This record gives sequence, structure tokens and C-alpha cells, in this order.
Amino acid sequence: MTIDLYINNANDYAHDIGAPVYHPHVSVIHYDEVGEIRHSLNIINCYGIFLQNEFPEGLTYGIGTYRDGDSSLMAYSPGQIGGKQDDGTHRQYHGWVLIFDNEFIHGSVIDQKLDGYHFFNYHSNEALILTSEEKHILEQLMANLRSELETQAQSPGHDDIIRNYILLILEYCNRFYLRQFKETSTDGSDILSRFHDVLTNYYTQGIQKHAGLPSVKYCAAELCLSPSYFGEIIRKFLGKSPKDYIRDFIVRRAKNLILSGKPIDNVAEELGFEYPQHFTRMFKKATGYTPKQFFDNQRKK
Repeated sequence: MTIDLYINNANDYAHDIGAPVYHPHVSVIHYDEVGEIRHSLNIINCYGIFLQNEFPEGLTYGIGTYRDGDSSLMAYSPGQIGGKQDDGTHRQYHGWVLIFDNEFIHGSVIDQKLDGYHFFNYHSNEALILTSEEKHILEQLMANLRSELETQAQSPGHDDIIRNYILLILEYCNRFYLRQFKETSTDGSDILSRFHDVLTNYYTQGIQKHAGLPSVKYCAAELCLSPSYFGEIIRKFLGKSPKDYIRDFIVRRAKNLILSGKPIDNVAEELGFEYPQHFTRMFKKATGYTPKQFFDNQRKK
């Protein structure tokens, strides 16, 4: 993977594609007015909201790849990668971009609320899918913010008004995220069933032999969800974390293997533990018994 552009401050992207610059720490770009631009795979070290009518073929977001024609919103926090690697072609993009530096929001209400904006935490391949009404709301807010940046630079309270616009955009994004989360999680039983299948297949295929114990990140990726989004759904329906569910799954599997008469070292290895003592420690913490105690107790019954 070759990175084409490092977006280290708000206006780096605008400079790269020839878009107007209005503020040292905030960039608002209307793709429709820029003309055809080159593709670029970017590391974004700012906060960014990309609202596009359609994505170019092969555009990546986290570990996901989008098809030509998909339409939604992508949110980036510092350190994330996205875009399409420069292949020498140019294309007319459609939509809006908002990029702002962390230093501009430091200590503000936005800074205080960032941890609650889970749409910034996507690390898989899902974006925020918008309805036409939601998209129109964000487009209007972007246009209003750009108007403030263009015409009111010397006005009192200019930066505070800009922060308020950014806050309003993020609050709407959060509302739309929660709507999408609610719609996705209404069929949580399907996700739970698929989660169980992922764990079953993990061991059926022998993945633990080279990858060790199944992780939350692996399971979330198999379900095309980000770890944070996946965790919210599992907690909502089970009242426990995905990590706890994986542990319980492993313990149930361990009990069956122990009762089959397999030596403890073999059980640990078959489950994906690097060392038998790690298995014993986990099993006792979960059940109150060592594997040997569990085996002896079951034989007495």
C-alpha cells in the first residue's frame, strides 16, 4: 500500500486538489465546484467528514472497499487511512468535505463530546448510510458553514460560530448514526447467530492453530462491523461484551474436550492457547475450578 497524501492539517487536502482555502484550521470543500481531481490514498491526521454522492470504484475506508455508485458519509479521526490510490486517472467527485484540526476544537464542547461520536470509530468497512433527507440536511449545513468562512472572517465571534456549525454537523451525524444503529440492531438475533457461526467456523477450520484464540477484532471483521459497533450490539442483546461471549464459548468447548479424556496440555493447544498454564488460569477464573478439578468433579456425579 502506497500513501499518496498525508493530510496533517486541515488545508492539505484543499491544496492538493486545488480547492479554495478559507481558514487556517478548517476546510470546507464542495467537490462539484472543484472539477476533476486525481485519486489519492490518504493518511488523515485531522478530523474529516466526507459526504459523497457516489464513491469511485475501489475506494477504501478502513479495511473495506466500496463499489462504484455507493453513496454515504465517511468520518475520519486522526491516524485513519482512506481514499483510492492514485492510478493516473482523474474523476469528478460530487459532495462535500469538512476537515478540521484538533487544535481548533481543543477544550471546546466538541472536544468534550468526541468520545461519544462513535461514527468516528469505524475501522471496518461500514460507512454511515444516509437517507435523502439526512443528506440534504448535512449539505445545507456544509453550505452555510462555507458561507460563514467566506464572508465573515473579520466578524466578532467568527471562530465560535464556526465551532458551533461543526458541532451541529457532528450532532446530526450522531443522530443519523444512532438511527442506523437502531435499524441494524433490531435484528440482533441474526448477528448473534452469525457471531456463534464465526466462532464455530474458527475452530472447525483450525484457524486457532496458527492465529491463537479468536479475537473481538477478528469476529467483528468477519461480520463486516467495526469492533466498537459490534460491541454495542452484543452488549445490547446479551448484556455482556463480545470478549466475555468468546470466553464463555471457549469454556464450553473446553469442558467438552476435558470430559472426552484429552490431556490438559492437548486441550489448551487445541483451543489456541500458547501455554497450558494460561488456559488453566482462564478456566479457573471462569468456572472456579481447575480443569483437573472440573474433570474429577464430573466423574463423581
